[in-house]
Amino acid sequence: MTANSPASPEGSILTPNGWVTGKVEFAGHAISVIDGRTLAPGAKPKGPFVLPGFIDLHVHGGGGGDWQGGEEGVRTFVRYHTSYGTTVIAPTTAIGPVPVIEKSLSAITSIAAARRPGEAVVLGAHLEGPFINPLKPGAMEISFILEGDAALAQSWAEKFKIIIATVAPEVPGGHDVIRALAERGCRVQIGHSIATPLMAEEAFHCGCSGFTHLFNAMSQMEHRSPGVAAYALAKGRFAEIIGDLVHVDATVLLAAYRAIPRLYAITDASAAGMPDGTFEWSGRRVIKKGQRITLENGTTLAGSAITMLDAFRNLISLGLSLEQVAEMTSARQAEYLGLQDVGRIEPGARACLVKLDENLSLRGVWVDGESIAPAF
Repeated sequence: MTANSPASPEGSILTPNGWVTGKVEFAGHAISVIDGRTLAPGAKPKGPFVLPGFIDLHVHGGGGGDWQGGEEGVRTFVRYHTSYGTTVIAPTTAIGPVPVIEKSLSAITSIAAARRPGEAVVLGAHLEGPFINPLKPGAMEISFILEGDAALAQSWAEKFKIIIATVAPEVPGGHDVIRALAERGCRVQIGHSIATPLMAEEAFHCGCSGFTHLFNAMSQMEHRSPGVAAYALAKGRFAEIIGDLVHVDATVLLAAYRAIPRLYAITDASAAGMPDGTFEWSGRRVIKKGQRITLENGTTLAGSAITMLDAFRNLISLGLSLEQVAEMTSARQAEYLGLQDVGRIEPGARACLVKLDENLSLRGVWVDGESIAPAF
């Protein structure tokens, strides 16, 4: 998977200060120099485009691997998404027996400490559940949902590298779980929740930072009975949204883009890269037909089939600019986590980049200066 050529990326380079036509030089894992000419304000860049590598903070699987597959299963889907331009990633757990969740958290923690060639930078885990509302399980198995257990959450946060967690604040013990995780540096998000705006407000006072897969598996926008989605649009700063245009209609996604200052894209991928058919995911049978993955009932969505490259192209198709979409697929995720060394192309930052041609085909991937062969 690793490319033979370590050639520096060249083209129209998107930097925090605008476009530069030239090339990016590396020194070890970091960017050392951006050598080129700055485009005049208003000038349109020409391909190929060198952009910050994609950052996916919510992804369960891909390429035949998933979060329940132990260390090798997680590495499999990390490599798959890396080959499509994801250079920084937070592998995401789902609902399951506690020992299964702990096995996955242990694997993700190990991978985060020991990156291998061909892999994205693994920041740590996104813990989705088990402290969620059984009335909003999404595609997850209700029998494994737990009430808030602050002692268990604290134990996990101290033993494993968890950078994001999804919690329903209204469940018994939910506030204590939020505090336990937030106090240990985790970004806690409201998700799989029927909270009212007042409950959401209280959750943010307890340490919540954002929202998980906006509009999906949460109380909605009813104008006389608003829920989590309404609160996010009214007061949210950061929120993740699935970029497949299946989970959220294009018009609704654009409305969220206007309302939430730092809305960012995720994949929520489960069976990405798999042929159409029936698969086992998180202990449940799912059906993949094109870009749509559902439970056997044919209606309940069960993750997505996309990569961050797909999300990038989908957002471009809505009329957003290259600069706007690069923010939604990289810079805002880094900002959300308080990271200064990814999500941007500038000297001193980690050398995590992608190169796209004029047709938005992937022509290069670099992770910490390593040149990785794109999937196609």
